[in-house]
Amino acid sequence: MRGGFYIRLAGSGISKNRKLYIPYIITCICMIMMFYIISYLGMSADFATVRGGEMLQSFLMLGIWIIAVFSLIFLYYTNSFLIRRRQKEFGLYNILGMGKRELVRILVWENLLTALVSIAGGLIFGILFSKLAELAGMKMLGGKIGFEIHVALKPVLLTVVWFLVIFFLILLRMLFYIVRLRPVEMLKSENVGEKPPKANWVLAILGAALLAAAYYLAVEILDPMTAMVMFFVAVIMVIIATYLLFIAGSVALCRLLQKKKSYYYRTKHFVALSSMVYRMKRNGAGLASICILSTMALVTVSSTVCMYAQTEDGLARRYPNDIMIEFTAEDPAETEGYREAAAGVLEEYGLNAENTEDFYLLSVAGFQAGDKLWMSEKTFLSEDGTASTYEAVRSIYISTLEGYNALSGENMELQDGEALIYAVGEDYAYDTITIENCGTWKVKQLDSEPFTVDSVQAGVGGSIFLVVKDMTALAQIQDQRNAMTGEYTDMSVAFIKESYSFDLDCDDDTEIAVYNTLLQRFNELPEEMPDFYMDSKAYGRADYIGINGGVFFLGVLLGAVFLFGTVLIIYYKQVSEGYEDQNRFDILMKVGMTRKEVRQSINSQMLTVFFLPLITAGVHLAFAFPLISKILMLMAATEEKLLIIVTICCYLVFALFYIVIYAITSKSYYGIVSRKE
Repeated sequence: MRGGFYIRLAGSGISKNRKLYIPYIITCICMIMMFYIISYLGMSADFATVRGGEMLQSFLMLGIWIIAVFSLIFLYYTNSFLIRRRQKEFGLYNILGMGKRELVRILVWENLLTALVSIAGGLIFGILFSKLAELAGMKMLGGKIGFEIHVALKPVLLTVVWFLVIFFLILLRMLFYIVRLRPVEMLKSENVGEKPPKANWVLAILGAALLAAAYYLAVEILDPMTAMVMFFVAVIMVIIATYLLFIAGSVALCRLLQKKKSYYYRTKHFVALSSMVYRMKRNGAGLASICILSTMALVTVSSTVCMYAQTEDGLARRYPNDIMIEFTAEDPAETEGYREAAAGVLEEYGLNAENTEDFYLLSVAGFQAGDKLWMSEKTFLSEDGTASTYEAVRSIYISTLEGYNALSGENMELQDGEALIYAVGEDYAYDTITIENCGTWKVKQLDSEPFTVDSVQAGVGGSIFLVVKDMTALAQIQDQRNAMTGEYTDMSVAFIKESYSFDLDCDDDTEIAVYNTLLQRFNELPEEMPDFYMDSKAYGRADYIGINGGVFFLGVLLGAVFLFGTVLIIYYKQVSEGYEDQNRFDILMKVGMTRKEVRQSINSQMLTVFFLPLITAGVHLAFAFPLISKILMLMAATEEKLLIIVTICCYLVFALFYIVIYAITSKSYYGIVSRKE
């Protein structure tokens, strides 16, 4: 036979099975398109020239690997629906005299045609939409770029090579199935049922225990840093538990429903349950995959949208003033040279320092137990061996009354042994506070933070502000605290620093120019001057937006990928099961079952299991919320109310989308089993 014959057979096979191949090819095109877009943006030279662009690209490069791995797993998995449907056709070819070598040639050509169309279509749409994505990225970063469409060779080659590898692995799997099976097995492949997994109650209990443990971790962890680490552990536990519960639990559910005679022995339920039980292992795995992908899409989109929406709020918390300078000094005379240099620079630019803040600050870490603050973790644990250091850890910021009065405009007075206190995220319910080896103070409560510190994220627990009488008291705390560093190796030396910051009435470009000039003048001062650290809101804005924009950009793309995966699995699940049930319903209609009863049975089957993934995804999302909220605290997205609103809206939109998919696929399923398609 000539090669063209196999090409025609391959093309004919794809055309005849277009109900299966078209959604598969469309999904391949979409994944290739997104992979190319992320690769293109991650390697774009234009982004590297814009402040914040490198930060955004670092997140996009991470996204390349995520989509690459997901594409491999997902396309490899969904291809099983195709090969299962085609086995009967190949068995017929084999019975009619076509050998397995010829079948392999047909499969090779089918795979080549699918790969060619998918890669070509993915690259074409990827190149077209990459410009739109690039414009959106530049808009977020505040940069400018032309409308010319560029085709980058490296992203094209990376995309082509990776997806050729994926299609090659898919081809190997298809060939393995064909070579392994005998013709009779191919002909009967669609009618082969799957036995329910053995010891399903054991699996169900194990899955429930894993899920309960994951939920416990999500709810009980209070420390944001621990939440960041444990999030991935909890995700793995939830994925495993979901598969175990859907595979074993769905079987148990069907058996319980079968035992309930008032439910089982009804026309619309009897056929549905009977057809589900024998294939529930595969059915459960498909439902679990839908649930996991739905949860991933919801978590990704809701968290990244909330994070990006709070970019400006987070920026304001991270940079309370336009220019912020810290000097390692305890005497104003030591920093006078810096002040004079700063005044000279502002005069050159015709600007005045506004909202000036100038105070002394001692910043230390400690552990709180009631009205006591321990400087060393070792001594803290020796007091209570069962205490959690993650829950007790505190950042302690101590300043003087003079600085507080200057900032607040008040004229408060303190006696020796008295202090003002404000605890972030909690009510300090004690009249005194004791700092290990430093003394005890009688405290008065403040209603708000007495001064701004750029390292404090509003809403994150674990910060205590303390205002003492004067520099003598502040220096005494420093000396007594630092005297402990030799005894405890887990402590570093603490320094009193002068915090000097102000705002400027100018645009970002001018502020950055002032910042660079200040750096230059400060570095020209004599070396014996105190050390300094300086930061600028305008200078840091681009990097901050680059982080949030990169996460948002990646989150939307990954959310779309997960959504495509969810839709395709739902579609294939319905279509493949429709063909499997076609003969059963055909026989039932011949013996008297009406089309109305068929539709009722179909609705019963779908409603029994189809909405379980959506409900379970909602439960997963609810229990994941505390972890997500704490992780976002570290990234400056701390408005829990906004996160709740965004999460609920995302779930409702996704649920509406899910219902639409349910309506479309159930119609296709009914059309197949009723022989209309």
